[in-house]
Amino acid sequence: MSEHTPSSPARQGGSRPSRPIDPGTRIGHVHLKVADLDRALAFYCGVLGFGLTQRYGEQAAFVSAGGYHHHIGLNTWESRGAPPPPPGRTGLYHLAVLYPTRAALADAQRRLIDADIPLDGASDHGVSEALYLRDPDGNGVELYWDRPEEAWPRTPDGSLAMVTRRLDLEGLLGEDGDGPRVEGRVSGEVRDL
Repeated sequence: MSEHTPSSPARQGGSRPSRPIDPGTRIGHVHLKVADLDRALAFYCGVLGFGLTQRYGEQAAFVSAGGYHHHIGLNTWESRGAPPPPPGRTGLYHLAVLYPTRAALADAQRRLIDADIPLDGASDHGVSEALYLRDPDGNGVELYWDRPEEAWPRTPDGSLAMVTRRLDLEGLLGEDGDGPRVEGRVSGEVRDL
């Protein structure tokens, strides 16, 4: 019998792994099924500003920030012309794009305004500030920046005390570009807080 049977705690998420994952591990990229490749590229490259690194005809494309091979893969292999998945189903809740500064997030907000793309929400989580929206295929997208770790809210015992408060969008738009930088990355998220 396999060590990871359906009743195994590792399969059920009921216990900690015997060894933690290497702390240097990062989510490298997200690959999305899209209905129309050109429409998806118009959003990810045209609006958000990712660069196209490679395209495979009408079937797939890879985009990145800063010349990396790809942060986001887009494909129509199983989804050309398909509608978004219905609500109430499992799947990716949203992908998250981490900007290096608050000013870079403000630039993203201006790009969305210029492209007339509405927000689903905007939150200050204490550790980060985030904009939530949908891509043309209905995929959830979070655009955010992390505050420096020393500014994260904590409980008296030192645990994180994340919150969800309304983000001051006007204040974000007024960002002047001076602020701390953090490493940018893209990650697949299962939910927002």
